[in-house]
Amino acid sequence: MANVLVFAESRAGDLRKVALEAVTAARTLAEQSGGGQVHAVLAGAAGIAGKAEALAAHGADKVLVLEHEGFALYNPEALAATLAGLLQGGAYGYGLFSATSHGRDLSPRVAAKLGVGLAADLTGFAVEGGAVVGQHPINNAKVVATLALSGSPALLSVRPAAFQPVAAARPLATEAITSAVDPSASRVKVVELKQGNTDKIDLNDAPVIVAGGRGLKAAEHFKLCEDLAEAFGNAAVGATRAVTDDGWRPHSDQIGQTGRNVSPDLYIAAGISGAIQHLAGMRTSRTIVAINKDKDAPIFKIADYGIVGDVFEVLPALTAAVKAAKAS
Repeated sequence: MANVLVFAESRAGDLRKVALEAVTAARTLAEQSGGGQVHAVLAGAAGIAGKAEALAAHGADKVLVLEHEGFALYNPEALAATLAGLLQGGAYGYGLFSATSHGRDLSPRVAAKLGVGLAADLTGFAVEGGAVVGQHPINNAKVVATLALSGSPALLSVRPAAFQPVAAARPLATEAITSAVDPSASRVKVVELKQGNTDKIDLNDAPVIVAGGRGLKAAEHFKLCEDLAEAFGNAAVGATRAVTDDGWRPHSDQIGQTGRNVSPDLYIAAGISGAIQHLAGMRTSRTIVAINKDKDAPIFKIADYGIVGDVFEVLPALTAAVKAAKAS
């Protein structure tokens, strides 16, 4: 039996979906290790404690609340020191993070302070013989490496959307904690958070992604992807690197090796040939639908469903079908 400490990521005072995914993953890890407890660290400005209930609803036995104005924005040095202090006390066998931009920065800082290994960006794991054995995609996700961590505490991060949030309600239990160092004295400071269109669903939070490539021929034709995403109602629009390099879409929409890694329930690739750099960022999607007029396009090799056809005909037809299905 081993307890799990999980970092619950928030942004601008709100929990991110990845925080619930991480707690679900931590609950799984705790149960696999013999039934340990899950303690979630929730850091933010005054009032962040109000988000603790959602963590308890997804399996956190206790929420450790770290309220300070110095945590209103991401504070890597103070968070790393605090998490390392909690983990080195021997109360936890595992530390778990989300493999987001924050998690990729924070988890190695904590690992370095503790002098332990880190299994990063896992898409799955299991406890075998006391060791955590995880799956980590490499070589543009063409190969899945198996990583084993036998030390204690074992640190790991899980890829966004690799675990879907699952309700596993626990009685709400919170504990106020203090930072191991003065947050205002950190040498590294995030001074501003710039957010794009907050009306859009973030790519990492969207269960459905409609992504477009060069096959759409012009920036204005991305309206077809936006219309389909709007018809679903819970979808985001993504793009390939070629599209963002040409200025058709913002770089925050880029999916691939040098962009975002996503694992939605449904990924619709419209006019995307399937370059290996793009596949690296989306091939772990649960269901992939490819639309391309070239029947030999590489994207069809990994697609669950393939539509050989013109995106300018197929996308409007899909949009109409989704609207009709929802209306009925």
